[in-house]
Amino acid sequence: NHDALLTKLNTYPSMRRLIKSWLKAGVMDNKTFSSTEEGTPQGGVISPLLANIALHGMEERINKYAESMPGSKRANKQALSLIRYADDFIITHQDHKVVEECQKVINKWLHDMGLELKPSKTKITHTFDGFNFLGFNIRQYKVGKNHSKQGFKTIIKPSKEKVLEHYGQLSRVIDRHRAAPQEALISNLKPIIRGWCNYYSSVCSKETFKKLGYMLWNKLRRWGNQRHPKKSRTWVTKKYWGTIGKDNWMFKTNEDNYLLKHAKTEIVRHVKVKETRSPYDGDLIYWSTRMRKHPEMTTQKGRLLERQQGKCAHCGLTFRDGDLLEKHHIIPRSIGGNDLDKNLELLHLHCHDIKHRSKINTFAVGHPTRTELDENPF
Repeated sequence: NHDALLTKLNTYPSMRRLIKSWLKAGVMDNKTFSSTEEGTPQGGVISPLLANIALHGMEERINKYAESMPGSKRANKQALSLIRYADDFIITHQDHKVVEECQKVINKWLHDMGLELKPSKTKITHTFDGFNFLGFNIRQYKVGKNHSKQGFKTIIKPSKEKVLEHYGQLSRVIDRHRAAPQEALISNLKPIIRGWCNYYSSVCSKETFKKLGYMLWNKLRRWGNQRHPKKSRTWVTKKYWGTIGKDNWMFKTNEDNYLLKHAKTEIVRHVKVKETRSPYDGDLIYWSTRMRKHPEMTTQKGRLLERQQGKCAHCGLTFRDGDLLEKHHIIPRSIGGNDLDKNLELLHLHCHDIKHRSKINTFAVGHPTRTELDENPF
């Protein structure tokens, strides 16, 4: 409902007219024009933002329903979870009836915006059976009490559909490059592999990566054999594969141009962002510790923050936004210390002063000055 969306935008008249003209502009697909009297244009650059605005408030509606349930409001809100990304969302609760009621609440809430749940993409299932969300398969498995106090373990991995879709994409690229140089094939495959692996690098993807690597290797072997039908497999292998480091099976043209391997992607677990945090809140300490680097924080300080888990190496207190941070040389440069990470630690400014005063007292011979102890302690 365009009118409902424009009302929810609550913007000034000229912006409202501009958004309305975009919504009514229609879509040109394969030289065929389709009008858009309702909804947002599929594939439009503004569509994801407008869809997000349309669905804004869903979380508050679910929280309001949770507060209306019998019992503690706080406990009810904690037990009922809604996770949304654009127009994809899931609702979790231990009671099947509560989930069913939430579906009714959401349907009514969407109706006011001229929207409805798509039956083919809506289902109620148990976490032991698993479900797909944003390309991931999320499923819980029963385990012994010694393994988990809850009696189950949650495993998240790439969904089977997305694995097949990714392999299909790689296969099509290889088929299109049957007569192309190896360099062209590598340059076209590399970004696809890198992007897919990065997306799934924070979940249980190791086995999936190994399987995809084996499937891709077989596909590339067939590609090489078809290009040289009169040559032996050994000859084809030596021509297109080589050694980089300790790996003798790298699909490459030279040391600087080789195909990335799925299985070599490092799995790094995702740490959930605190509910009230935003990359734009100005808290350099929190985001530098999370991301290792921040545009306003030096790379080395970011690494040290991550290593120290955001805490001062002297007092042990967590750094706060606005604190003055200084790098301290564990072995002073005046006696041979260097600027490598292993010889550095982050301290509060006042902790840095305290640490140097204690060093002076420890090594004092005739009470030398701080300059005599360390010409450049910073």
